[in-house]
Amino acid sequence: MRTDQTEVPDRFLAPDLPRPVIMDQRWADAVFLHWRIDTAAVAPHMPPGVVPDEVDGSSWVGLIGFRMVGAGVGKGLPVPYFGSFTEINVRLYSRGPDGTRGVVFVTLDASRLAVVLAARAGGIPYVWSRCSPIRADGEYGYDVVRFRGQATSRFVVEPDTTRTAEDAVSLEFTARFGLHSTLAGRTLYIPNTHTPWPLHPATLTGLDDGLLAAAGLAVDGPPNSVLFSPGVQTQFGRPRVVPTGRCSYR
Repeated sequence: MRTDQTEVPDRFLAPDLPRPVIMDQRWADAVFLHWRIDTAAVAPHMPPGVVPDEVDGSSWVGLIGFRMVGAGVGKGLPVPYFGSFTEINVRLYSRGPDGTRGVVFVTLDASRLAVVLAARAGGIPYVWSRCSPIRADGEYGYDVVRFRGQATSRFVVEPDTTRTAEDAVSLEFTARFGLHSTLAGRTLYIPNTHTPWPLHPATLTGLDDGLLAAAGLAVDGPPNSVLFSPGVQTQFGRPRVVPTGRCSYR
């Protein structure tokens, strides 16, 4: 289990977070499933001024589930009840005109309606769903049923906690310190910070997903990467506006 940040290459360590801290939360029991996908299929989902970021020669789509624990405004001020819930997101990988690497959320399913409504008002594409963690006999996973649209997902993995996933591709997926989004016609970059994920390879033991197809992202076969982490504490900082001039893929 990784405990020393000096073991991680500098490019995978979080930069300084712009102040003030606007949100503080823990992401627990994270399951990461990733598929290779054509860059042409990803590009239409990028905000203006942002392009797909290729990892190991291709674009990727991720299906990620975790438990949000103690989320709150500011630093160390968790919101009772509403600050803890289950979330499953479909995400892509992005790069801004200055080279900043991030993620783009296509959908985020969550089990707290108030959170969904507040996030959607801020330009984040949350969907209200019944989301439940799955944990039994050393396996971790998530079950999703949308209240509208009828899309569902269920995925389960068995992590190998005796091994550490420290290859460059796994780190590229998880060492992302911000998201690109759109609000009121502007492209924003919202930075965050966290220590390196304690990351383990995992075996997929169950998958029946409809979220990727509902997002318009077609994949074939099982995921190319399966990872698990017990979690990290993270904070979000002040957003910045991204210039929307021309930006090439490379």
